[in-house]
Amino acid sequence: MGTRVVEPGEFPFAAAFLEHNHIYGQCRGLVEAGAQLKWVYDPDAEKVAAFLRAFPGARPARSYGEILEDPAIRLVAAAAVPSERCALGILAMEAGKDYFTDKAPLTTLAQLKKARSAVRRTGRKYAVYYGERLHSECAVLAGQMVKSGAIGRVVQVLGLGPHRLGPVSSRPRWFFDRAKTGGILTDIGSHQIEQFLFYAGTEDAAIDMARTANRFHGDFPGIDDYGDVALTGANGALGYLRVDWLTPDGLSSWGDGRLVILGEKGFIELRKNLDLATGNGGNQLYIADSLGERHVNATGMTGYPYFAGLILDCLNRTENAMTQSHAFKAAELAVRAQMLAEEKKEERK
Repeated sequence: MGTRVVEPGEFPFAAAFLEHNHIYGQCRGLVEAGAQLKWVYDPDAEKVAAFLRAFPGARPARSYGEILEDPAIRLVAAAAVPSERCALGILAMEAGKDYFTDKAPLTTLAQLKKARSAVRRTGRKYAVYYGERLHSECAVLAGQMVKSGAIGRVVQVLGLGPHRLGPVSSRPRWFFDRAKTGGILTDIGSHQIEQFLFYAGTEDAAIDMARTANRFHGDFPGIDDYGDVALTGANGALGYLRVDWLTPDGLSSWGDGRLVILGEKGFIELRKNLDLATGNGGNQLYIADSLGERHVNATGMTGYPYFAGLILDCLNRTENAMTQSHAFKAAELAVRAQMLAEEKKEERK
């Protein structure tokens, strides 16, 4: 669901490295906005075959290099192993392509330094799929409400991002390797931190507290199943964000993702994936302000304007969909939160 902003063939792009299913959302959003998916590459032929069933118009590439050598390709969308995303993005930018990676866009501060340098050197974009906001209509609607002043200045953002681990056998081996994922706050925590920066309207934040723990998966020491972080924005807004891999089997969604935005004149609650035990489905927005209490099912109301905006930003060299500094700051704070949490664990040993 999106507004088409280009004609067929005007914005060819490629998909590469299909390690996470987020690549389907990334590509679907771009295609709905009018982009042409020309190539797909992954070293695993089975992943490519599955992808082509969803996007039959794409052509399988023999290598990543074949994509990068095609002068028609304007952007490369990728969902590689997290620790490899930065290097692959730099290759794309150095080949004259904009880059659109799944979150987390990188896993270390050293990678962040290289990515920032590559953006300055090449003039290309290093865009990030923070899908929990960008691909959620209730989240889009909440952003519009906050921007319009519906709840006044934002005081606090409370974000909850639980995920279902599922059978261990369903996860790739890299998922259990801390060096490859960056850790729970770097990975799924980056969604929550990006949302805090966006809704709070702040360009930076200080990390007040960060914790991670592996409470129930001792056989897999490379992961944490719980993490939380508290932040104070440069504008004084407060944030508390929790992520975990503890979604119960009986829940009808992979996670009961929620967000509460507290303002000086009201508050908004988002129930993104389901409205627990009501049968309402996801995309539910609740608001209380001076006018009273309201409930809105946001399905079909906003679409996903980020993707059209990203295409236009690539064509016009603008930053309307998301600024580069915002995308990198969310990643930076996620990495720093993970580092702080791990330092605290070492102190307790």
